[in-house]
Amino acid sequence: MTIEQRLFEAATDLINSRYPNGWGGAAAMATDDGQVLTSVAPEVVNASTELCIETGAILEAHKLNCRITHTMCVVRDDEQAPFKILTPCGVCQERLNYFGPDVLAAVTNTEQTILFKSLQQLQPYHWSNAYPSER
Repeated sequence: MTIEQRLFEAATDLINSRYPNGWGGAAAMATDDGQVLTSVAPEVVNASTELCIETGAILEAHKLNCRITHTMCVVRDDEQAPFKILTPCGVCQERLNYFGPDVLAAVTNTEQTILFKSLQQLQPYHWSNAYPSER
């Protein structure tokens, strides 16, 4: 099984178990040491305290001191709806950029296939390009 398939399976398995009914979303990330980290967005009372679906897995990678190589965020509208891959938002792209511009992120596409692009491809003019020696 490819890493792309492993991540999709990990995310959809988590959605199906954590959210058996209604909306569901999960992230799955591969690390340089072969782990697959998963996370969901916390349910909150105050919308201003919401966090992205990917945040937990990113924090787990920091805790384990490993590097994220691939990331995928998957959602579904309800238990009858097809799964959709979401490109990381700008905030998550910033969080993932800590691990380098070559991190591969699954992206939304019209063919609805599993397609990965590097952060460098998503943000070719990223502000960190002003500091190439610090990369």
